[in-house]
Amino acid sequence: MPRAATIVRTTSETDIRLSLDLDGSGRADVRTGIGFFDHMLTLLAGHSLVDLTVACTGDLHVDGHHTVEDVGRALGAALVECLGDRRGIRRYGHAIIPMDEALATVAVDLGGRAACVFAVAFPVPTIGTFDAQLVEVFWESVAATAGMNFHAVLHHGRNGHHIAEAVF
Repeated sequence: MPRAATIVRTTSETDIRLSLDLDGSGRADVRTGIGFFDHMLTLLAGHSLVDLTVACTGDLHVDGHHTVEDVGRALGAALVECLGDRRGIRRYGHAIIPMDEALATVAVDLGGRAACVFAVAFPVPTIGTFDAQLVEVFWESVAATAGMNFHAVLHHGRNGHHIAEAVF
C-alpha cells in the first residue's frame, strides 16, 4: 500500500497543495514564498528521506504566520492520510541533533493524541526576516492535525538558524 498523500487546503489566507511520500528518497520542491521556511522544509524532507512538494500562496503582505501555520496543518493531514490505521509503524522516535553549536532533542509519538511541548528559546526574534516564534507555530500545527506528540528541547545554542535546523 503506498504511503503517499496529496492535500489541497484553501482558506481566505492561504492556498496550499502539499504532496508527501513517506517512502521517498528525500526529494523536495518547496515554494511557500518564505525562503527560510522553504529551506527548513527542504532539509526536513532530505533528512527524513521523504519526498515533499509544497506550493503555497499566502497573505505574506500581512506576515508569514498563516502560511507557516497552514502548511503545518496540511503536512499533519498528509501524515494522517499516509499512516492510515497506523499499523506496522514505529510509534515512537527521537533524535539528538548537533547543528554546529546548537544541540536539540526531538521526540515524537504517532499514537493519535496531539501535544506539542516546545522547550526552545531563540536568542533572537528573527532569523533573517523569518519570525523565530513561527517554528513553534509550525510544529504545533503539525502535531494538532496529525494527532501526534511532538517534544523539542534545546540543550544549548547561540545561532537562531542552527537552532531551527536542529529542531526541524
